[in-house]
Amino acid sequence: MGKTSDLTAVQKTIIDTLHKEGKTQKVIAKEAGCSQSSVSKHINRQAKGRKKCGRKKCTSSRDNRTLQRIVTTNPFKNVGEIHKEWTAAGVSASRTTTRRLMKDMGFRCRIPCVKPLLNMKQCKKRLAWAKDKKDWTDAEWSKVMFSDESKFCISFGNQGPRVWRKSGEAQNPRCMRSSVKFPPSVMVWGAMSSAGVGPLCFLRSRVNAAVYQEVLEHFMLPAADQLYGDADFTFQQDLAPAHSAKTTSTWLKDHGIPVLDWPANSPDLNPIENLWGIVKRRMQYARPNNAEELKTTIRATWALITPEQCHRLIESMPRRITAVIEAKGAPTKY
Repeated sequence: MGKTSDLTAVQKTIIDTLHKEGKTQKVIAKEAGCSQSSVSKHINRQAKGRKKCGRKKCTSSRDNRTLQRIVTTNPFKNVGEIHKEWTAAGVSASRTTTRRLMKDMGFRCRIPCVKPLLNMKQCKKRLAWAKDKKDWTDAEWSKVMFSDESKFCISFGNQGPRVWRKSGEAQNPRCMRSSVKFPPSVMVWGAMSSAGVGPLCFLRSRVNAAVYQEVLEHFMLPAADQLYGDADFTFQQDLAPAHSAKTTSTWLKDHGIPVLDWPANSPDLNPIENLWGIVKRRMQYARPNNAEELKTTIRATWALITPEQCHRLIESMPRRITAVIEAKGAPTKY
């Protein structure tokens, strides 16, 4: 026989119906298939109008509204800071209660999304660009080769991996991890289309116009041959200084490569940004010890990207454009 809380909805209905008919608890228990004590507790609970028993809540609805206002106003504060501000308002509650109520309210601790800061002029240009491209088909977007640079760091996040240790082993070298002020990193250039990804280029120095043109010569052109063969394509790049330099524009024109007009500060419109995110998520458990090992890991992870993944990202372009139009040029979730 189960507890009162284990009663099914059918059993509760049977108990309520037979109780209204004046049946004894013994008969009701036999019909419902539960213990007589469970029948008694259910009837008493219904009579008292209580849904459940337990400790009385230590906070009022007003206190809960105060907590919700604090969290909404200061969403980047940690639980300790929120709890301190809440108790300073006259609420008597533990830190555990604060965390539990925040969870009950639907708040979750997450890594914030990063979106570019756009001014009104840039929003208007993004909106105009989106309206101009809103009727493009998947076939037209498949002719675009998207490109971008991304930075990869040897880093384990803010807290790093946890360690199992005993009391007094905090300074044991076995239980410690190395830390550097400026972790080694590499800058990578890559390109993609609906047909897949091109070769990666690891940039050794600051990217100026001359360096970028070498990247175009030795990596963009081979990527175009690999992804398009002899077919026509349009090259996409953002408005970084090296990309928009006059000498770069001349280089592209001399090589007969059409360039897609692109709004400033619009990584949410570029599907390769999502591809970089996929690569970094797959690498989150990798533990390279130096820049060369990091490069090897990046190459191996990049090689696992399938044409199907790229095709799905290219197919998202109409949705991205619709989102920009609906947001009136403001940054979107992509």
